[in-house]
Order: sequence, then structure tokens, then C-alpha cells
Amino acid sequence: MTRFDTLQQILDCGIVAVVRSPHAEQLVNVARALAQGGVRSIEITMTVPDAIEVIRTVARELAGDILLGAGTVLDAETARAVMLAGAEYVVAPTLNLDVIRMCLRYDKVVMPGAFTPTEILTAWEAGADVVKVFPADVGGPNYLKAISAPLPQIRLMPTGGVDLNTAGDFIKAGACCLGAGSSLVEKDAVRTGDFDRIRNLAAQFVSAVRKARGGE
Repeated sequence: MTRFDTLQQILDCGIVAVVRSPHAEQLVNVARALAQGGVRSIEITMTVPDAIEVIRTVARELAGDILLGAGTVLDAETARAVMLAGAEYVVAPTLNLDVIRMCLRYDKVVMPGAFTPTEILTAWEAGADVVKVFPADVGGPNYLKAISAPLPQIRLMPTGGVDLNTAGDFIKAGACCLGAGSSLVEKDAVRTGDFDRIRNLAAQFVSAVRKARGGE
């Protein structure tokens, strides 16, 4: 799959699920439930124990069923490792130009984190496919709207503070997609194995994005 194919799938769905769990087997089941609910873009963060092995396991178990990414990637060496393990896209809370260059070298989607207009533009000019606006809850949808006005060409993905109450507002404010963590993948649901809850929340997020984009 090319970088542009990956990017289009992420944009079409409009949601990137941020998943954290200490157990690879558990993450496979969480990812499967998210996909069944309509959220196929799933990001496993590097804060997960043995994250690279987890990514490798999930990539093998759910090949073709989900679009697997790696999050909290802070340096180029880690970016290369996760891509070789099976990640199709790389997400970070920070801006590291070497990470962007490494992802472009491997033809993978890269979504670095930024907050100020200068950081956001710097990331975009360096080749970012999407800029993760983090932490989005600091300024909320109004801040994203203010950023989008002078920089309409930049694809923005707010992350942090995105939930079912704010999802539609962020999309209407100019977000191309949303990063959703604990509001979508609830810790209690993961801990207890309540995959129906995860599946239902995924479907609700998909519906909220579709509605905000003018669909039914």
C-alpha cells in the first residue's frame, strides 16, 4: 500500500483510535472490535510495554483488517523500527524533522505533533501528511478554527480532548480527521474485555464524523 492510499483511508474514516494496553493479545481483540465498529485506523503507542513486538503481533494477526500505526514516536530510529514491524503510519506528540524524513524515505504516512501556527507550518513544509494538533483540549474547536483560517491547505488532526461531545465541532472547525484515545477506547472496557462497548463507541464516533461532514 502506498503512502497516499494509506492517507486516503485515514481521511475517509476520519478517526484514528489511540490504543494503549500492556497485553498484545488484548490489543488484537480491541483492534478487532474497533474495526467492527467502523474505525479501522488504529494507533498503538510506544508507551505500551514491548510496543514494537506488540505492533508486529497485531500486524500479523489483523493483516488486511485494520490500518495499523504507531504513536508517540519521538525519534527517527524508532520510526524505522515500527515501520519495519508493520506500522503503515507514524504519529508523534512532537515535531522532529528527522522522523518526517525517515517516514517519507519509507513511503509511510507521518503525522507529527505541533501546537503553534509556526510549528504547524514547519511540520507541513517538511512533508507531514497530517499535522496532529496536540493537546487540542487546550484551545478546543475554536483554536482549531482560528488555525485553519490562515492555513486552510494544512490537514489538521486534533488529539486530546476529542470525545463524542466535541468530535463534530472539531470536524466543523476544519479537522480532516480526529485522534481519539480514552474517550473511544475506555480503560475499563479494555480491562474487563467489554468489546461490545468498544464496538459501540467506535460506531458512535463514525456516525458523529459523518454527520458533521454533512452525511446522514
